Amino acid sequence: MNTIELDAPDGTLEAILARPTGSGPWPGVVVIHDAIGFGPDLRANVEMLADYGYLTIAPNLFANGRVRCIRAVMRSLILTGASPAIREILAARDRLVAEPDCTGKTAVIGFCMGGGFALLTAPMGFDASAPFYPGLYGDYRAQLEGACPVVASYAQLDPSLIGAGRKLDRALTELGVEHDIKTYPGTMHGFANVFAIDPVLRVTGLGYDADATRDAWLRIFAFFDRHLTDGAADGSG
Repeated sequence: MNTIELDAPDGTLEAILARPTGSGPWPGVVVIHDAIGFGPDLRANVEMLADYGYLTIAPNLFANGRVRCIRAVMRSLILTGASPAIREILAARDRLVAEPDCTGKTAVIGFCMGGGFALLTAPMGFDASAPFYPGLYGDYRAQLEGACPVVASYAQLDPSLIGAGRKLDRALTELGVEHDIKTYPGTMHGFANVFAIDPVLRVTGLGYDADATRDAWLRIFAFFDRHLTDGAADGSG
């Protein structure tokens, strides 16, 4: 796992790039961090995806300063395709595709804020999208027209996203987009992330849930196996 400079339309930013062991080519995955930014949790997920067999990149959307950037990046969830954050995510995807050991098949994964971006970019040339507890502003159906297949994971006790899983399921069904949407009982927002204060969160019933996290990743890997691996060698599927 290496830190690299990623060229994007609005300037250069930091990114993490991880390669699987052995010889490729491999499908590519872009991982989008949450509002906390880069940290051990993100790096662990990047490493896990590379170990599974994906050429993985995580762009740092807060590369130019977290306090200033978090407002601009969150605003990008409303501006959608007009935002630098979207262009940076697509630049990360293009960097993977340009690698000689990438099959050209790509997916996007995001957490919380990053999950929203994983949905927003689902119609922008990815082969699969896997958002964790994502929110969207406005008309889901209009924003997801032409989306790639989506495997999404929500928390039942998430007060910020009540009914969001049902809303996403309904929009994707109406659009005819293949999807797997699951809301995990008894879990809270951030159930698949491990933060430094997680022991404190667990006392209040919040935070990481190992069983839900394990199941969510099993669903994602099965979904990605179908959409990124099957037929990848001959460019079909």
